[in-house]
Amino acid sequence: MSMMSEFKEFAMKGSVLDLAIGVVIGGAFQKIVDSMVNDIIMPLVGLATGGVDFTNRFVALQGGPFTTLEEAKKAGVATLNYGLFINQVLTFLIVAFVLFMVIKGVNRMRSAAPLTR
Repeated sequence: MSMMSEFKEFAMKGSVLDLAIGVVIGGAFQKIVDSMVNDIIMPLVGLATGGVDFTNRFVALQGGPFTTLEEAKKAGVATLNYGLFINQVLTFLIVAFVLFMVIKGVNRMRSAAPLTR
C-alpha cells in the first residue's frame, strides 16, 4: 500500500473527520463566546463595578503613568494585563459551562433512547 493511499485511509476514518468538524465548529463557537464575554457580560460587570473597563486594567512594570493599555504598549513598557486575564477566565468558564450542559444533554438523550444499529 502506498503512503498516499494509507494517508487517504487514515484521513477518511470517522474519528479524524469528526475531529476536524469539531475543530471548525469550536473555532466558530469561540467567536460567539468571545463576543458574549466582551460585548454582553463584561459591560454588565463594568456597570456593576462602577464603570470599570477591564480591558484597560493593567499594571505598568516600568515608567508611566499610562491611562490606557494601548499607551503603555506604544511606549514599549512591560505590563501585567490582569483585566484581559479576567476576560479570558470568564471566557473559559462560559465555554466549560456550555460544554458541560451539552454533554449532560447528550448523556440524557442517550439514556432515554437507546441507539439501534
